[in-house]
Amino acid sequence: MKQKILVLSILIFSFLQTICFAQSKAQNPTIFADVPDIAIIRVGENYYMSSTTMHMSPGLPIMKSKDLVNWKIVSYAYDTLASTDALNLTNGKSTYGNGSWASSLRFHKGVFYVSTFSQTTGKTYIYSTGNIEKGPWKVVSFKPSFHDHSLFFDDDGRIYMVYGAGKIKLVELNEDVSGVKAGTSEKIIIENASAPSGSNVGLPAEGSQLIKAFGKYYLINITWPKGGMRTVVIHRADNINGPYEGRIALQDKGIAQGGLIDTPEGIWYAYLFRDFGSVGRIPYLVPVKWEDGWPVFGENGKVPETLKLKPSKGLIPNIVASDEFSRKKGESLLPLVWQWNHNPDNKLWSLSDKAGFLRLKTGRVDTAFLFSRNTLTQRTIGLQSTASTFIDVSNMKEGDFAGLSLLQSKFGLLGVKFENGLKYIVVVNAESGKAIEQEKISLIQNLIYLKAECDFTNRKDVANFFYSLDGKTWKAIGEQLKMSYTIPHFMGYRYGLFNYSTKNIGGFVDFDFYRIVNQISN
Repeated sequence: MKQKILVLSILIFSFLQTICFAQSKAQNPTIFADVPDIAIIRVGENYYMSSTTMHMSPGLPIMKSKDLVNWKIVSYAYDTLASTDALNLTNGKSTYGNGSWASSLRFHKGVFYVSTFSQTTGKTYIYSTGNIEKGPWKVVSFKPSFHDHSLFFDDDGRIYMVYGAGKIKLVELNEDVSGVKAGTSEKIIIENASAPSGSNVGLPAEGSQLIKAFGKYYLINITWPKGGMRTVVIHRADNINGPYEGRIALQDKGIAQGGLIDTPEGIWYAYLFRDFGSVGRIPYLVPVKWEDGWPVFGENGKVPETLKLKPSKGLIPNIVASDEFSRKKGESLLPLVWQWNHNPDNKLWSLSDKAGFLRLKTGRVDTAFLFSRNTLTQRTIGLQSTASTFIDVSNMKEGDFAGLSLLQSKFGLLGVKFENGLKYIVVVNAESGKAIEQEKISLIQNLIYLKAECDFTNRKDVANFFYSLDGKTWKAIGEQLKMSYTIPHFMGYRYGLFNYSTKNIGGFVDFDFYRIVNQISN
């Protein structure tokens, strides 16, 4: 009997030890939220990462980490990319899925550089600062728009951009990075960068990230063979001009596109992303070792589920966060977790008109949610998350619609509509590609709580809406939204606070808070 108890005790101890050990390690994905097109650098013991947020404003987010797992948004390279109809959501134009795309991040002679390109404006942009966390940022821009480029400062002082899709090209820049160096022209350095993954090419190799290590140049690209999965290919050369030899670096779970990074201790990783349904493109950290002058990704060619790094403390409050909309003197009006859907009209929102509230005002008539300005957004997060808000709708005007959104092209809305002198709680579902009003309930008070719950577990990709009249008892409303990641928006779903008018301008609503948690109610 004593022997059985001893064996049982050992088994229990071993089990608990395994759980504790697993919980003490980092998990993949490291960030269960939309952070695509990763560019990464290390400066001393600090890691910095830039990513893509396309049509959002401010844009080109910069994140910081001490351990490669726990990240915090510390800056944006720009408040607005440019002022055009498409970026401003004016005159029926938008830049969904465009704006600015994949970036390149560098540190050279005490200056931080982050560059991007835009199909919307047809330009390449290079932002620079001496303080990546506080700015200010200086910008230069020039034509053309170099697709998925990698900015590169070589050891001899020359500055280049490597870019392209399929054919990878090289141009030399001026010493002040203000444009292509006079008297030079682009050069093809790899004729077919997709070749290592086979001849049946779906997505030509793109997403260039160039580094120099151990005296050689290494170029990382993403490609997608037809009928296959997203694949990392890598090329190396002794000279930046080539010739380059290539091979497949990783072909697992479609995890691809990103860059290589080393720790102060000389341990190497690749930071890549994976398409994961409606939550978006989520980052994975992949161990790398060097063999025969090549970086070898993964463990036996696979991306591990756990990493020998500090575990994540969660994405709240450094990637997404609750907000009571109360500001102390000197605090930023909007924390960095917030981004507007396109450039905002700053005359039509306020945190001071009513202390402790976000006021969204209407200033024009719009016919559709996706073309209304000043929707204030944050990322959704997985595996599960819930966003809620409390709004005062007493100052709405006829034709106004305000509330909580799940923003993508196949969006979902829960809010209050003011129609024919009456107010209604309304759910709109656009999963079919067409906005359909699913449910409409009379509202006889001016204060209401709204809630959206998202479940991304195993790509379930569903959301449910709820409302409450007292903040205690919640009622489900509308049908479940089946969320879909669509290329026209090219972005994971976002929670949003919105208010727009379909008839009269001048109305406004006050949001008392926005709260997010990493769970749902059932």
